[in-house]
Amino acid sequence: MNPLNTSKAGLPLAGLPPAFQAQMQAQLVTEFPDFKTALTEPTPVSIRLNPRKNVYDTTGLASVPWCPLGFYLPQRPNFTLDPLFQAGAYYVQEASSMLLHEALQQTANLSRPLRVLDLCAAPGGKSTLLASVLHPDSLLVCNEVIRSRVSVLRENLDKWGCSNVVVSSHDSEDMPNLTGFFDVVVVDAPCSGEGLFRKDPDAMEEWSEANVQLCSARQKRILAAAAPLLDKDGILIYSTCTYNDTENAENVGYLTENGFRNIPLILPSEWNVVERQAGDPETGEAVGYQCYPHRLRGEGFFISVFKKTSFTAPVKLDARTFRSIRALRPRDTASAAKWLQNPADFSFWEKPNGDVMALPKALEKTFLFLDSAIHNKGFGLEMGQFKGQDFIPSHALALSTAVNQSLPGIELSKENALRYFKKENLVFDEPLKGWLLAQYKGLNLGWVKGVGNRVNNYLPKDWRIRMDIKEYV
Repeated sequence: MNPLNTSKAGLPLAGLPPAFQAQMQAQLVTEFPDFKTALTEPTPVSIRLNPRKNVYDTTGLASVPWCPLGFYLPQRPNFTLDPLFQAGAYYVQEASSMLLHEALQQTANLSRPLRVLDLCAAPGGKSTLLASVLHPDSLLVCNEVIRSRVSVLRENLDKWGCSNVVVSSHDSEDMPNLTGFFDVVVVDAPCSGEGLFRKDPDAMEEWSEANVQLCSARQKRILAAAAPLLDKDGILIYSTCTYNDTENAENVGYLTENGFRNIPLILPSEWNVVERQAGDPETGEAVGYQCYPHRLRGEGFFISVFKKTSFTAPVKLDARTFRSIRALRPRDTASAAKWLQNPADFSFWEKPNGDVMALPKALEKTFLFLDSAIHNKGFGLEMGQFKGQDFIPSHALALSTAVNQSLPGIELSKENALRYFKKENLVFDEPLKGWLLAQYKGLNLGWVKGVGNRVNNYLPKDWRIRMDIKEYV
């Protein structure tokens, strides 16, 4: 067996909760045996490409029908030991959840800048999808209430390389100053995880009818808090990785009763995505779209799209200066600008700790507003720090698509790329000097600094891989 390939077997059905089986029997009727069989089969493996780092070879791969950036892999490789994954060339995302791409294409005007909120963002699958399809001058706020999950969200967004992103950590009810601010809000709600039983058997162990009710109530609370954040005619996209009507149809009904109109999608029949309806199947209105593992190549996923029909007066804040950053001195600005491909598109700022930030000028006023509206956030491109006459570039800068493409770099073999991610210092035949971008297949991995025939490795300690790489090179 190729050591890069691992596989995930299907779910042993012995532990499938009887109440869940009864629920799915009632929902699927004659299709229920096929559904159970699908749960015993291996989990499909899919990735979604980063269109701004387009180097992944998709020759021979089947595409995900509803997402042109999505592809299925024949087997599951060890992604940790793929330098292209570490460089942000692709994101490992479950195929069904990529249906968000089609929902956006059909309901949002992606040709103009939008203000978009991914309210339950970690670990970053839908955030990176949003970053890929939005107009480049759009604002994307990626929020995660659980503080321990913010770091992985930030890491995945850094890999994706976008500068128009804000990462925040607030409860959905703790954003009153953003009333009426957004054009699109995505709520991929915490749920009972029924659609992930095959992929994550632990979700099956935690499932209960009581937990379904608890999740539904929490989802309703999140939706109630999300609703005022949208401008009139704004788009709200609600999704879960579950099947039951308590978490799906009932919450859809809640939205339609509270200032939202359900928007139908037009999905080709060959995709085998099921249109779920409320009430009588013959007369009920469409409420959403359900992915079942026996019908398509993906896990369980539900999505529904709405337009806000009511008006919520936006909050007006008169913010004239940033809370804790100041404009970078002209001399340092000239030095920092050299590290960016198009420095005229950015303004340059400094934090109290000396960190240098670059803000897209197109979003500077919006960042100023957000700085006064919410507290637990980070925004802009982290560039690095000045240390005397030297500038120490940040890892985020290396991975950013805004970095100066003419900066010196050194192409690494796969073995050396993995040694770089082990945070080992590399040795070369020729002497090297100064800051260099470590690269693999033309993609930036991070920074090294030449000291003779040796280079010092500036990969952040938290990004270091700890696996043995011997059998993978």
